[in-house]
Amino acid sequence: MVLDWWSHEIMHGHKLPLVLALGAFLVTFVTTRTITRLIRAGKGPFHNVASGGVHLHHSTPGTVLLVAGAFTEVGADGRSPGSYVGAALIGVGSSLVLDEFAMIFHLQDVYWSQEGQLSVTVVSLTAACVALAVVGVSPTGVTGLSPTARFIRGGLTTVLVIHLVCEAVTALKGKIPTALISLFLGPFAWYAAVRIARPRSPWAKWFYGPHRMERASRHTQEFDDHWYPVRRHWDDFIGGAPSVAGQPARRQQTR
Repeated sequence: MVLDWWSHEIMHGHKLPLVLALGAFLVTFVTTRTITRLIRAGKGPFHNVASGGVHLHHSTPGTVLLVAGAFTEVGADGRSPGSYVGAALIGVGSSLVLDEFAMIFHLQDVYWSQEGQLSVTVVSLTAACVALAVVGVSPTGVTGLSPTARFIRGGLTTVLVIHLVCEAVTALKGKIPTALISLFLGPFAWYAAVRIARPRSPWAKWFYGPHRMERASRHTQEFDDHWYPVRRHWDDFIGGAPSVAGQPARRQQTR
């Protein structure tokens, strides 16, 4: 069955470049996070890259690779080697850029802060969306299937779209660890999406008035008092422990 799926969805569906891009994206993210954490800990041969006294964040070469890959992919002819080269460049480049998404969003170095966990969420959601496209989950492209198969795929697609919306709402409500866990345990996102947002989240700033904001602050304080140790360990495991307030991140000095 796996071979039949690979032949139908990947080979005949011309998705091999997409698979390559996804693989490059995931490998690059894992490698990048491993290296940055080693640099932060002062271990290994890795160190900062600077030019003329200016620190070069890895989103800089990532942008160059992403642009180069995009134009290579657009100019490639079908299944030519250029298509696969472009896909690999897009995977690597987009991973490097999105790993520093929080820094771009906040326009300051928040890589090792709590706000920096936003990058991990964006990377995870991106990987999930691409993976869904790889396995053939799409609102389109269902021609040629039996009515039963169309119904099953359509229903699955609807559920997954709703899940992704809930993931986005959960992240916007400031519940980043929950958004990460619910990538694999969907009901967490469905529940979190309808619960009150954290007071410093974009969702609260956009939609909450004073009364709702006060309630959100009270609820968040109660929740954090109970679950903060678990949440802290999860954040540290995925994105690295945030820097202590008032102390510069080691990454700013050595990376």
